[in-house]
Amino acid sequence: MQDIVIIGAGIVGSFLAHDLSKYDLKVTVIDKENDIANGTTMANSAIIHTGYDPEDGTLKAELNVKGAKMYPEICKELKIDYQKCGAYVVACDKEEIKILDQLKKRADKRNIRAYYIEREEIIKNEANISDDVIEAISFPDTAIIYPWQCAIALMEEAVINGVDLILGEKVYKIHEKQGFFTVYTEKKAINTKVIINAAGCGAEKIANMIEKSPFHIVYKKGEYFVLSKQANKFVNHIIYPVPTKVGKGVLAVPTTHGNILLGPNSNICESEDLSTTSEGLEYVRNHLNRIVKNIPYHEVIRSYSGLRPTGNNGDFYIKPSYKNKNIIHLGCIDSPGLASAPAISAYVIQEYIKKCLDLLPKRKYVKRKAPPVMNQLCEKEKNDMVKTQPLYGKIVCKCEKISYQEIVDAIHSPCGAKTIKAIKKRVRPGMGKCQGGFCEIEVAKILSKELNIPLTQVLYDEKHSNLGTEAK
Repeated sequence: MQDIVIIGAGIVGSFLAHDLSKYDLKVTVIDKENDIANGTTMANSAIIHTGYDPEDGTLKAELNVKGAKMYPEICKELKIDYQKCGAYVVACDKEEIKILDQLKKRADKRNIRAYYIEREEIIKNEANISDDVIEAISFPDTAIIYPWQCAIALMEEAVINGVDLILGEKVYKIHEKQGFFTVYTEKKAINTKVIINAAGCGAEKIANMIEKSPFHIVYKKGEYFVLSKQANKFVNHIIYPVPTKVGKGVLAVPTTHGNILLGPNSNICESEDLSTTSEGLEYVRNHLNRIVKNIPYHEVIRSYSGLRPTGNNGDFYIKPSYKNKNIIHLGCIDSPGLASAPAISAYVIQEYIKKCLDLLPKRKYVKRKAPPVMNQLCEKEKNDMVKTQPLYGKIVCKCEKISYQEIVDAIHSPCGAKTIKAIKKRVRPGMGKCQGGFCEIEVAKILSKELNIPLTQVLYDEKHSNLGTEAK
């Protein structure tokens, strides 16, 4: 019997697993994907918004402000990337300046650092700002992280401390019995006292297994361009247009690894469609022109899309089931879900889990040891690592300078990478300018060797994405 089953291993589910692993509980996490953070967490803008945008009186407003303040210490403890790059929300006319005034008042009310800057100062810091921009508000505490790195680190520490992680298994049925629930996957039936529905875009489907879902999710697709590191000076801050009812708009966003993201658009989808479209990417191009110029599209190395589980109530839905207080639904966790995630976890535990279970802190809690990143070490440190293990000196990905041994380490880590995409997310081979053109087959060979499976059975990502079939 488990104390808690968490359905969903995105950023929110990972925070919950991590935070609950500090207590003397039996916790299982289930996700239909073959890896952690493979849904909305995988494909977003990676921004830790400070919390000036959500409407007053919403959970989004409360938890965004709290969550953003929690990230610096969390990232420091986990030894993961966190970069406070700051953000400019820019206005191009008098009507947009009125919106800036509203944002400034909201930021002041929430004790968020914000100040006006005129065009002359903007140009000093952002040479590629659009000629249409006349004023901006600077939010200097806005930060960027590497979202799936964060989720993986959280889940690794949770697993080290006893959390069971089940990947690649879809929940298809939930039965309520006297005093507990049975959660059915394709392979298992798990009994549990409490269920946390943190299934992201699938949260409504999970809710409908228990009751008529009290919330409705609409899929919003956002499409992006990724610029290579050669364009890393294109913008120094996150550049936002003024927000609208549709969302925060099309942005230019630096990343922690030196790339630039351009996007997203925002289109309603009827299904979980992750395709990119010429119309969507053209929309991104056209709307970027209002806020930046001299866009180096010749440095585009990739385009991608992500889905946001937007709700029809305009806010996060975080409440127990109407039928049973031991089921907690986390629905409609769209933007600023990433920034709010640590506060969402704390809120759920404080407001709901403590009312369901006795939470006794573990006597012994083990901290995760961060893996070495060779391209961030000095020459002496690199030489010492190579002396210890020569395969740290064998470079597999020349774009990102990733060694053979770093890939092996990722495969055998606490939440070991079992697919090409999972390796890519952890140590970045294939993230460079050639996008895996040279290293992807080498990564597949390492997976084949370390997992002791034929090369043709190595998966790129989901089930049936293997490289090929055996020759007859």
